[in-house]
Amino acid sequence: MSKEIQGEPGASPKASRRQFLARVAGTAAAVSLGTVAEASPTPAGSKNLNVLWIMSDDMAAELSCYGSLARARTPHLDRLASEGVRFDRNYCQFPLCNPSRSSLLSGRKPTVTGVLGNRTDFRTAHPDWVSLPQFFREHGYSTYRTGKIFHGGIDDPKAWDEVGFDETKAAAHPFSAEHVMHIAPGPVPPPPPGIPGPPSTPPPPATDPDHAANSDRIVVVENDGTGHPENHSADLAIDYLRKHRQGQKPFFLAVGFSKPHSPPTAPQHFFDQYDADKIDLPVNFAPWPTVASDIPAAAIRKQNADLFIRRGASEHEAKEVTRAYLASVSWADWNIGRVLDELDRSGLRDTTVVVFVADHGYQLGERGKWSKAGSLFELGTRVPLILRAPGASGNGRSCYRTVESLDLYPTLLELCGFPRPAGLEGASLSPLLNDPDAAWDRPAFSIWSEDGSSIHGTAIRTERYRYVEFGGAREGAKRGAMLFDERADPLELVNLADHPTHARIRVDLSAKIEQYHAASASSGGSSSTEHG
Repeated sequence: MSKEIQGEPGASPKASRRQFLARVAGTAAAVSLGTVAEASPTPAGSKNLNVLWIMSDDMAAELSCYGSLARARTPHLDRLASEGVRFDRNYCQFPLCNPSRSSLLSGRKPTVTGVLGNRTDFRTAHPDWVSLPQFFREHGYSTYRTGKIFHGGIDDPKAWDEVGFDETKAAAHPFSAEHVMHIAPGPVPPPPPGIPGPPSTPPPPATDPDHAANSDRIVVVENDGTGHPENHSADLAIDYLRKHRQGQKPFFLAVGFSKPHSPPTAPQHFFDQYDADKIDLPVNFAPWPTVASDIPAAAIRKQNADLFIRRGASEHEAKEVTRAYLASVSWADWNIGRVLDELDRSGLRDTTVVVFVADHGYQLGERGKWSKAGSLFELGTRVPLILRAPGASGNGRSCYRTVESLDLYPTLLELCGFPRPAGLEGASLSPLLNDPDAAWDRPAFSIWSEDGSSIHGTAIRTERYRYVEFGGAREGAKRGAMLFDERADPLELVNLADHPTHARIRVDLSAKIEQYHAASASSGGSSSTEHG
């Protein structure tokens, strides 16, 4: 790895989007499925290691330690990144909450879990599978959950000895010390042809599947967050750590935060950290969902799912919503810092593996999209991942290899000294924890389903290229394709899928997508072909 890349974690957050993304782009195109370098000794490999698993919802790699282009303030996650290994190119397997979480927590690809939407319970579909926390519980660990780990309304009762804050029951006691921030609308052009505009009257809640009235707004917490579910989740994790300082059993503590998921929410002082007038909108910002002429229509949904639902975004409103998203990120960072501080105070730092990961990425107005759902672009699937393992020789460095969230299950088993069970997918990241520059030739795959039952798009990401095919699992690029050279075009502005100079690259990557779906089908997965 060159000196330039080794120095990237200290890159100025004031760099332009193109300058920053070009700097962090990889130096090799690893387009073969290949195999991982032979596993090196684990950093610890002790069954006495605890696990602190921290998850955030809808958090893109918009952190200061990732060179946040919007200048996000995340000092606590920055500190964790400086103490562990920051994975710069980690990708989720599905840009939606439940399919992504079900995949990484079960250790199976979405094409194998069959969980392709937010309403499918993986435990109902696979009663005999052993989830990640369940594995630790069955191997002598105390397991505790507070906040959102599996998808809201869905949990794994086999996984936990105890549940602290259960977000699925929070609606029974709603938090009320908050108010909605009203933003004056600005001028918005009419929607492009085929894009639905605002309805003449808002739909009633019972017929509003997008829950627009609740999601598409900015919420300001009127105190420091005391009593709010976000703070409460951290409070319970802190209490658990205090009680388990001298625990007789190792623990698997899972702490989930729902922010920055819409509606973007935070106490006022986190909003005060950002000036909306100083926020730069993306170079490909659009007021409505928009695709260029060379981008397949299937690449962008015609209607946003989280923010700016059935309405256009003026530049003024877009900056205010981005500010609210950043405030929400900073609030999550603050709560994460509280938990990490207690881990240190409790004397558990040297015996605890710490994982921070989000479920998927997010788009903040790029191509007019304000969501993650359906995004097989870099922004929709790239996910922050920081892993601090006691004794790992790679701690304090960044890794620029292409990895998947699916790799976390086997990684934690190896770190804690457990053998890999049959049926588990993904690869242990232990070699990269010891040497972030170690040889690694595994691409990352992500899929999308528009209807929750059939596959509509598949993306492969190597260290240099992103290639996406829109169509069913075995239909190839029936509805179009995208190919981006992430080194030369980190903003993904030029689609090379039909360029003759990249024809062989496209053929190679398309073949790997075919292999991916064939492997899923052979393992009894749900790589169904779309019809209609």
